[in-house]
Amino acid sequence: MLEILRIIEKDGLASVDKIAEITGRDADTVKKQLSELKESGIVAGYKAVVNWDKYDSNTVIALIDVKMSPQLGSGYDRVAAKIYNYPFVKSVYLMSGGYDLSITIEGKSLKEIANFVSEKLAPMECILSTTTHFILRKYKEEGFILDNPEEDRRVVTF
Repeated sequence: MLEILRIIEKDGLASVDKIAEITGRDADTVKKQLSELKESGIVAGYKAVVNWDKYDSNTVIALIDVKMSPQLGSGYDRVAAKIYNYPFVKSVYLMSGGYDLSITIEGKSLKEIANFVSEKLAPMECILSTTTHFILRKYKEEGFILDNPEEDRRVVTF
């Protein structure tokens, strides 16, 4: 099943027939294994990697680092759940190092993200501090290069 996971991680649109061909399994076996992977929660979903800069969307993406004190009985889990339930929060990770949580958020404007941080996130009783980083440009995401720079055609003279 590991081989199937690697294939669909690279290409979520890979057909059962294509996966069967690559793995040397029959299509019915692949279909059954894909169902098992979905039902068990190992495959949580499928996602397209979209280069929003080319679509000209006005979406603002920020990474927010959070220092917090863990909660008695639930550690970081209760607070993480409270945060990830906001629809514009795209990911929440428990981290090692200088910060406890790393959050990816998508908003319509810098102000919308700033309001989330100042009105929802920072006032939580266990939050000690936040640091917000706005993404200015994406070069690579989820293993996909988003912007292939054109070949440098300048003439070098000495």
